[in-house]
Amino acid sequence: MTSYLAVPLKKTSEVDLIKPLANVISMYYSTADEPSNYNEALAELNKLRMNATWRTLDKHESSLDIMFRYYDQLTSLESKVPPNDIQIPFKWKDAFDKGGFFSGTASLTLSSLSYEKLCILFNIAAMQSQIAAGMGADLNDDEGLKTCAKYFQQASGIFQQMKHSAPNVHHDLTPDLEADTVSALQALMLAQAQESFLRKATADKMKDMIIAKVASQCEELYADAAKQMGRDSLKSIWDREWLPIVVSKQAAFGAIAQYHQALLCHANKNVGEELARLQHAMDLMKTAESQAGPSFSFRDEVKKISLLYEDVKKDNDFIYHARVPEIRSLAPIGKAVLAKPLPVPEKFSTSGPELFSALLPVSVSQALQKFEVRKTEIVNGEIAKLRQQTQYLNGVLASMNLPAALEDTTGYSLPPSIRDKAEAVRAKGGIQAIRKLISDLPVLLERNREILTEGERLLQEEEESDRQLRAQFKERWTRSPSEKLNEPLRNSLAKYKEIMRVATEADKTVQEKFQKHQRNIELLSASDAELESGIPSGNPTASNSPCVQRLRQLMEEVETIKAEREAIESELKSSTVDMKPKFLAALTDDGSINEQALSVEMLGETLGPLQKQVAESLSKEQQVVQSIQAANAEFCQEKQGRGGNNREAVLMELAAAYDMYMELMANLEEGTKFYNDLTQILLAFQNKISDFCFARKTEKEELMKHLQQSIVNKPAPTPAPPSHYGGSGGSAVSKTPPPRPPPR
Repeated sequence: MTSYLAVPLKKTSEVDLIKPLANVISMYYSTADEPSNYNEALAELNKLRMNATWRTLDKHESSLDIMFRYYDQLTSLESKVPPNDIQIPFKWKDAFDKGGFFSGTASLTLSSLSYEKLCILFNIAAMQSQIAAGMGADLNDDEGLKTCAKYFQQASGIFQQMKHSAPNVHHDLTPDLEADTVSALQALMLAQAQESFLRKATADKMKDMIIAKVASQCEELYADAAKQMGRDSLKSIWDREWLPIVVSKQAAFGAIAQYHQALLCHANKNVGEELARLQHAMDLMKTAESQAGPSFSFRDEVKKISLLYEDVKKDNDFIYHARVPEIRSLAPIGKAVLAKPLPVPEKFSTSGPELFSALLPVSVSQALQKFEVRKTEIVNGEIAKLRQQTQYLNGVLASMNLPAALEDTTGYSLPPSIRDKAEAVRAKGGIQAIRKLISDLPVLLERNREILTEGERLLQEEEESDRQLRAQFKERWTRSPSEKLNEPLRNSLAKYKEIMRVATEADKTVQEKFQKHQRNIELLSASDAELESGIPSGNPTASNSPCVQRLRQLMEEVETIKAEREAIESELKSSTVDMKPKFLAALTDDGSINEQALSVEMLGETLGPLQKQVAESLSKEQQVVQSIQAANAEFCQEKQGRGGNNREAVLMELAAAYDMYMELMANLEEGTKFYNDLTQILLAFQNKISDFCFARKTEKEELMKHLQQSIVNKPAPTPAPPSHYGGSGGSAVSKTPPPRPPPR
């Protein structure tokens, strides 16, 4: 029997996986995990790719194990990193292209893990076919024949799956990966698997009836392979001898099936049918030999069929005189379907750890991000309510000069509440601290703006280069347009620009508030003596009247409310909920995550009590404010006619300046943290843009090389010869022979 056909491996170029993947991991896992923990894993993945694709692989199961491990790691990584964020230019050459890697034209570069996986899957099937082809040659090696059949069936299953997974790449592929090609390869692998079972059945000397049925199924499978491989779109892909061999095998295995069915007839003394089948077997072998040419390897079978035919024909001529029926009138030979495409396992390899086991699946990671957004919105909303109402409360008190008016009984000494406020301002660094923070903001803003501008410049340059080359080469510039591929990056760019715009407006508001209260903040930053001298003197007031005592009691309630709110705000900020186990459990149990339902339930349990405390605090404030306003109205009547309105106005301004100082310091500290955090986010975003542009540059250079090569290889048009060299032109020399001379 002839040897098997083995699929060649696809070739690739070396590529660095470490930097682009480290950038992606740092973007998505910087808060939950340490990106540095994955440096070793990324280096191992890079090494795995080198071993699985770049080095020369022996036709051995150890080579398969290397490919298995790399493919499994890719599968794991693909489920944990958003595919659109991976910008690694994977270049693969068509397995059947006859040119060298750098001179061949059938290659494709794509920044897609799905594409890389598809190419590795192709190579796994190709390596399985090569190992099977080497192990199935020896008919005496029983284990080799079993392994041969197993690998051909596995390869068939892989090619079958590739038909369904290829569309996930979302790009036109090289011919070897197109649906028709892998479908034909699947049919070929299945036919060769059935052939392996036939060889084993023959070696095991099974009954002729069984061998006939196995061979008949071989014929049918090779017929299907020949039909698919013989399509006009595929004929030129295969090596020159492939299709003739497949067509030859179709006929040869039909002949073998007829031969063993004839032996069955021989045992049953059915001489006429035996002769018809043997005659048909010889005809089929002639067809097989004419198709295969020098590679025909069924000569032993031809000899056996011919000898048996001659013996039976001789016996029939002299003894039986049985009528030989038409082959078409005979019952078709049954089929024994032994070879089937084996399903692709979820995980090929059982050796070695999963490099990225600590990374969460993409669906869980995205659910956690959405949960954090929900939680942050609730926390920020509740804190905003508390702060807004506290500011309102401070404003009400400042408008009444409380509590300073209660402490200012002498009319000239510094009220204790103002002294405490001044000490608090000085403890935070006074006006110099606030000025430094304000002066730092533009520097931080400009740094972030420069990062964003550089990222935008890189995108613009890449897009403009693509646009120019598309205009130059027109329909020959076949890669996807940049404006389509970079749309997610452009959207992120616009989002960050809007964030910067809002932040800039907030900075302006801070500046305006500071300018309004600057003089009084400066006074609070001074010493007690300077502060006291800066406040006008007034008339003494009664310190023990019932309304004063009532107001002092209410001021204590105000301080209690503020202290409670600080505690509530602290609890809101520090509230942590680990949703990872719930989301993972949901994914395991249900296959999907209902993030909204799970998040709302958990946030209700965790933040619900705090939200209730916020509502109670706001309600309590309303009652206290009403009581303060009533008591203060009575207090103001007592003060009528005593004078000191100028002093009271200054004390009110100082109280308001203190509140504004604390508000501005909190805003500026948050703003500084915001800009520093944004810097890290924008740097990661810039790295993502750089990876995208590098991948596109590699793809561009690849396509440019291909186009230039096609231009060089295109034959130049042959110029028409000058008219005086002859031709149909008017001045051309005539090629008509001269007339014959007259006879003499």
